[in-house]
Amino acid sequence: MLTMGLVKNLPTYEQSLVRELIDILNAHNSKNRQKIRYYEGHVTVQEVNLDIALPRGLRNLTVGCSWGQKCVDVLAARSKFDGFVDQNGAENDLINKIVQDNQLVYEYQKATRDELKFGSSFATLAMNGDKVSIRFHSPLEASGLWDGENNRLQAGLAIMDSVPDETQKGTWRPSMINLYTDSATWVLERPFGASDWFATEYSHKMGRPLMEAMTWDATSNKPFGRSRLKKPIRSLIDGYIRTIANASIALEFDTTPQKYLLGVSDEQYDAIISDKFKQYVGSILTSTSNPETGENPEFGQLAQGNIEPHIQMLRALATQFSAATGLTVTDTGVVNDANPTSSDAILAQSQTLVLLAEQLNAGNANALKNIAMMAQAMQLNTTLDKLSEEQTNVVAHFKNPAMPSVSVTADAAIKIASARKNFAQTDVFMEMIGFDQADIRRIKAQELRAEGANVLNEEFTINAEEASQVEENEPDQAITDKGVEDES
Repeated sequence: MLTMGLVKNLPTYEQSLVRELIDILNAHNSKNRQKIRYYEGHVTVQEVNLDIALPRGLRNLTVGCSWGQKCVDVLAARSKFDGFVDQNGAENDLINKIVQDNQLVYEYQKATRDELKFGSSFATLAMNGDKVSIRFHSPLEASGLWDGENNRLQAGLAIMDSVPDETQKGTWRPSMINLYTDSATWVLERPFGASDWFATEYSHKMGRPLMEAMTWDATSNKPFGRSRLKKPIRSLIDGYIRTIANASIALEFDTTPQKYLLGVSDEQYDAIISDKFKQYVGSILTSTSNPETGENPEFGQLAQGNIEPHIQMLRALATQFSAATGLTVTDTGVVNDANPTSSDAILAQSQTLVLLAEQLNAGNANALKNIAMMAQAMQLNTTLDKLSEEQTNVVAHFKNPAMPSVSVTADAAIKIASARKNFAQTDVFMEMIGFDQADIRRIKAQELRAEGANVLNEEFTINAEEASQVEENEPDQAITDKGVEDES
């Protein structure tokens, strides 16, 4: 839990903002930590036990469950940010440099997982020398206040120095925190070993905080979004862990079925009890009649348990989890007769996930556009309203969330090229037939070299032909000159 006293050099209004933002950060800390445990699969059997079938001595049994991670990562993998283009489809050199300097394509992938895990993630901007620095923060280290009137952040707070080692999570205290307001970024620092915080103001002319929120499934009541790992999903994960734990215990009993011997003597009973495992694995079991009763011992075995009810329960949970998250049943790792067998059936089953990915891209595209415009204004040392039309009309480009196969997209590209003139010469055509940007650049460079070599060859051929014609004409010219001399 983050605590902070009075910050020196910080005005009264900003002091109140810091306290409110820290309270928000601390209020959501425990729930966010719980979501991390479900995402990482660190939920124990003891937490989900109903105290009915699971023995107390087996509560420490560990069951790994990747459903929480699947719920987040499968959707995040379909949101592939691919850079910015302007309104006319051309590339913007300034924003491309900003994207490259900040590795924004790669950082976006991490930010999207945090966004889906917690419901939101935050991007902060600052000048680092002569370059714009863009960093993403999870709600574990950042919080914000929403401005409903302007539909953006009113103010935000972000811890800038992360935990140096995970073993220090319980004892580590941050030493640098940024406060973002409409007119300035306040850097709050605490020197090593000190208890007091000191504030430094870095004013700007952006007219809004240099912080942007990327939210998933936001509503008017929850502008900072809702997590994919909400309570109903966590309950299904609890059911999976219980079912696997009960199935594991049942399998142990099925492996060593209950046997019994009736009518044995006390000595025979003691011999059997002294080494149960030897009696179980022995291929021959011998016994004499009971001298007291004269009866022969009777051997028997109880009916073996059936693990099929546990498998059926897993299938039911997987079906419910699939319906609640949009994942296919195959993504849960549970196979049943209803699983699709053809590529068309698999594609049809994943349509819900594709629609969710399109929703995710639409929301993040707006946030990325705001980030891009602020980054350009900071790089040019101007305000948002002074940006050119080309700079304000940048659009975030995403790859197709349906993730069709190369053969399907290549076939579509060839059909479009046959109906649309010059489409085959575009980068889009090259992307659709399976080439990435690195391959496209190599292909174009080699095509230019080949065209240059062809031009040189053509010029050499023309020069050689002209030289040959000159040589052929020279003897005729000599004869003509000789005839003129004879006549004279």
